[in-house]
Amino acid sequence: MLQNFLVTGGAGFIGSNFTRYLQNNHPASFIVNLDLLTYAGSLENLKELPIPGKYHFIRGDIGDSSLVESILRDFNIDTIVHFAAESHVDRSLTGPSAFIQTNIVGTFTLLEAARVVWGENNKMDPSKVRFHHISTDEVFGSLKPGEPAFTETTPYAPNSPYAASKASSDHLVGSYARSFDLPVTISNCSNNYGAYQFPEKLIPLMILNALTGKPLPIYGDGMQIRDWLYVDDHCEAIWTILQNGEIGESYNIGGGNQPPNIEIVKTICDILDKSVGTPEDKCHADLVQFVKDRPGHDRRYAMDITKIKNELGWQPKFDFDQGLNRTIDWYLGHTDWLNAIIKEKEYQNWVQINYQGRE
Repeated sequence: MLQNFLVTGGAGFIGSNFTRYLQNNHPASFIVNLDLLTYAGSLENLKELPIPGKYHFIRGDIGDSSLVESILRDFNIDTIVHFAAESHVDRSLTGPSAFIQTNIVGTFTLLEAARVVWGENNKMDPSKVRFHHISTDEVFGSLKPGEPAFTETTPYAPNSPYAASKASSDHLVGSYARSFDLPVTISNCSNNYGAYQFPEKLIPLMILNALTGKPLPIYGDGMQIRDWLYVDDHCEAIWTILQNGEIGESYNIGGGNQPPNIEIVKTICDILDKSVGTPEDKCHADLVQFVKDRPGHDRRYAMDITKIKNELGWQPKFDFDQGLNRTIDWYLGHTDWLNAIIKEKEYQNWVQINYQGRE
């Protein structure tokens, strides 16, 4: 039974949602959240947890080996769920060094700590411990027109420093399974969306800008295609892998939703037109502005989830319309969270310097 969880990056978007998922669905779990609280991590994401007594927050760096080892020992951690990462393509183009340090060196530090601590306590048995690494579909590169969706055997072909750093960390995790028998699993997910997402990514940025009457900037022609995964579905998929996934295996997690970016933005505008109205009888879509495309922008991603569906019995519960409506409703109902986030200095500085639509 997996009981004591170390969730890295648990104050971020997906990590905070996974923490809530555990507490709502598996209340016996004890969760230690290790997060450095960089720009995208906020304790605002973890207010009013369902079971605060079974949760402990530690502010710290996953690259601090002594800290990580002490956490594993002091809290008798049997499960590491590794979300912590620099995860934004645009930021990796302007400052790639942080991506190398966090995504590669940080992952290595966690793997080494697990190998040392679990090894000395004779816990390397996969029935006793598990290291699960969350990765991205961006490691596979871009699909050409007509090419089939990414599978777990698709060759890696990353096109950005972010994607390359995640590809490197995936290989590191796999090597620890083969070289040291560390019980690991890996999941490569598509674009997530939902509650608590930092408003620099496409969907929350478009919601925020539309609500405040700011431009809705779209890269290129807006016909970039991504597979969109509602974050609640993602959390359930991770739990399914933790319970039933094969050691050393990777699993693609996708939502089966692949509208082009411009269609997503227009749908957001239509929903907001109906739910909040528009000033001066204009449509929110009037705020759309097309801007210069970014370097190396992947054109299309698509995820084949046959493996996790057939082997583990997981598939998404929410289609894109359901997930998007739930997401917009959440943001409209949590203006206190939104206001707290946008007041943070790093977010405001980033918007002023790089005011463009992004994924």
